[in-house]
Amino acid sequence: MNRYHVIIVVLSLLVLCGCVSHPQTAEEFRNAVPGAFLAKVETFEVERPFSQVASTFQKMGPSCLSKTIKTTSQTTTSYQVIVTTYKPTVMVTGKKAELHLQQHHDQGVLNVSKEPDGGYYLLVADAQPVTQTKTRIDLYRPSMGHSVLI
Repeated sequence: MNRYHVIIVVLSLLVLCGCVSHPQTAEEFRNAVPGAFLAKVETFEVERPFSQVASTFQKMGPSCLSKTIKTTSQTTTSYQVIVTTYKPTVMVTGKKAELHLQQHHDQGVLNVSKEPDGGYYLLVADAQPVTQTKTRIDLYRPSMGHSVLI
């Protein structure tokens, strides 16, 4: 490949990177996940009243998911350090509880599109009452990786 071809490839990649956009809100994330590569929607019901599920989101979401993680990888040709901060947000109304998890890379990752306030959306969980003792969960999540989170 000559220098001309390399320049064309690099310029094409830069143009394509400008076309990439990430969801800027939880609603945009919900709408994007069903058609996204490596993401899925999972729906299930739990035998717990909605009020208990909402309370668990409020109590455990921030305490379990507000974390900053540092990962280091090294091969014979490279060394990489990535620092990521995870930010949970919980919103509860009488008929719906939402848990949003966003991630912001503090170090080691180059952003190619506009990052929403709080970071890129990684997971959205919606809970709605089905009966007095049963709650439906809609989980918008990655289909690969992040198994510890899921």
